[in-house]
Amino acid sequence: MTVQGPLAIDPVATAIAGFADEFIALRHKLHGAPELAYNEHKTSALVADYLESWGYEVARNVGRTGVVGTLKVGPGERSVGIRADMDALPILEATGLDYASKTPGVMHACGHDGHTSILLAAARQLAETRNFSGTLRVIFQPAEENGGGARTMIADGLFERFPVDAVFGLHNWPGVPAGQFGFLPGPAMASVDLVIIKIIGKGGHGAKPQQTVDPVVASASLVMALQTVVSRSVDPLEMAVVTVGSIHGGIAPNVIPDSVELQITVRTFNSAVREQIKARIIALAESQAQSFGARAEVNYPHGYPVLVNDLAQTEFARQVAIRYFGEQRIHAELRPITASEDFAFMLEKLPGAYLFVGNGDSADLHSPNYDFNDAILPDAARYWVRLAQDYLSANSIDHPAGETL
Repeated sequence: MTVQGPLAIDPVATAIAGFADEFIALRHKLHGAPELAYNEHKTSALVADYLESWGYEVARNVGRTGVVGTLKVGPGERSVGIRADMDALPILEATGLDYASKTPGVMHACGHDGHTSILLAAARQLAETRNFSGTLRVIFQPAEENGGGARTMIADGLFERFPVDAVFGLHNWPGVPAGQFGFLPGPAMASVDLVIIKIIGKGGHGAKPQQTVDPVVASASLVMALQTVVSRSVDPLEMAVVTVGSIHGGIAPNVIPDSVELQITVRTFNSAVREQIKARIIALAESQAQSFGARAEVNYPHGYPVLVNDLAQTEFARQVAIRYFGEQRIHAELRPITASEDFAFMLEKLPGAYLFVGNGDSADLHSPNYDFNDAILPDAARYWVRLAQDYLSANSIDHPAGETL
């Protein structure tokens, strides 16, 4: 089944429909054999073997377990990269599907099995028709789920070894009607930082608090103070989230512990706000602890940056969807997303865009009941084919070539 609209009379749609079932079956195979970050050995080998069989020049083990396929056609000087992620999550699957994960405690709960299958289907069609002029790079990335696989591939020379003029990626999105495309120019997905704060006091007997420095009380005060970071330190027109998700300290009701650990997630859509919040959290942790006679140790490593879509490239990507699928397939109600995505590292290096395709009324991402919607795979693959063909046309990016359907 393919999600189609009135503009579906397209030879690419017809061609992909002829072999779509093969890639849906492949998606099920990947779903049943999920692999965690940097352990995608079987997945990446399978991807590389497919690409080589279609005539791609293939580089394996880019960024540990990543794969890059290159297809050069004609004299065109332009180049484009399209990325899919491959890793799974440490979640026990509860779907009950006949192709459910056979690896206990690991599942494709974010649809990366679908993303990989979509790009492979597009790669096959592009290799069979070779209806473009330039260089196509298909990038299969490991470790998107908290592993920073994009950053690892970049550190391994991704864009020096396989240069492109622009890079694109997509993600399925539950709650958006199946097969609709969503585009967010500018800041689209939030940065994410994990903050670990250890409040160190002096433990003792709960009946003799005067002989202790109570880190529990200091931590409680800090939690309340942190609620003012967004409301009193950040411009009201900017979005930010500071959430204390974990507090650990003590083992008994009558014992004051030596220390308490807080774990905090911070999300923003602005790099300046990100740094402002960091400074404010550190200052509050140190001052609140000191006011109780305790001290604070703050571990504040940066996570994924803000994902910022290039305006021109996002508009180009949107026009591709309109040209081949029609305005009715554009989801105009999509808003910036507070989840994070390590494709942001690629967009820090190159212009490009990260777009969304509706997964329909499914369980949410990272749910043990989630499953990728097979019905959206053919049209998503068709979209990648058309985007690559239009980008690698003889005309400029502002006026890409391609038949109007």
